Amino acid sequence: MIILNGKEVSEIENNKTAFFCDKFFNLKKRLPTLAVVLIGSDPASVTYVKGKKKACNAIGIKHVDFDFETINERNLRELVDKLNKNDEIDGILIQLPVSGFNDDFITSLINPEKDVDGFNAYNIGKMFIGNTAFLPCTPKGILHILDYYKISTEHKNVCIIGRSNIVGKPMAGLLMQKDRNATVTICHSGTPNLKEHLLISDIIISAAGSVNLIDASMIKKGCTIIDVGMNRIPDSSKKNGYRLVGDVNFESVKDKVYAITPVPGGVGPMTISMLMRNTVNAAFLRNYQFLPEHKYKWK
Repeated sequence: MIILNGKEVSEIENNKTAFFCDKFFNLKKRLPTLAVVLIGSDPASVTYVKGKKKACNAIGIKHVDFDFETINERNLRELVDKLNKNDEIDGILIQLPVSGFNDDFITSLINPEKDVDGFNAYNIGKMFIGNTAFLPCTPKGILHILDYYKISTEHKNVCIIGRSNIVGKPMAGLLMQKDRNATVTICHSGTPNLKEHLLISDIIISAAGSVNLIDASMIKKGCTIIDVGMNRIPDSSKKNGYRLVGDVNFESVKDKVYAITPVPGGVGPMTISMLMRNTVNAAFLRNYQFLPEHKYKWK
């Protein structure tokens, strides 16, 4: 069994992003800049934002922070409009979900050129037709993990569990492109026989948010599993009273899979890493109309 170590891959990618940050600073005499908007005090959102700011600091991306306990629609529109028009801001992150607002409404406010989460309908549309766009960070991170470990999706049966706009749908859209050539099945809460689909799958990507959804009886030997699930379960041995587990019963499947991502330490670090890369890419595209990886060779 190969452990697909997302933390290791993210460190390599973050080093590349830091290298590109230096190149941007040498050209523009300022750092790539991310506006980070947090509305409310949801513990999970606070934790995610803290992790993203920490990554910015480590890589060399400047973050400008906006924290609100609550905000009305008018003030939110005015804030995002100012950020869209500010040439010193390269990317805008509004931590979702935001209580009282639809996610689609939130993402529609952000200029697609600064949509570093890759959730704006314009970028999603470009992605689905195969054009260059800011890709949603978790699917983009999963592709980087597969590429790093040389796990090809060419002519493979891939089953994605979950149909969210954040992971499931964009993941399917990316894998069906000609550069990936996967045959994709999407399963969800309305799928009557999940096991039937998993048993013929070479690669399984689970983003259901359901503890122990998958065990060894449901998969074929030699498959690869990408576990996107991030579920909290009580654990009195932990200081915070819980531990994180994925959708897959790791102990059950570990002797049957070819490769699997751990939880934590698998997909999570890559999601943040790709947000950082999207931010630096946005800085170059807005100011110089090229992607840094196309111009600079990382040492």
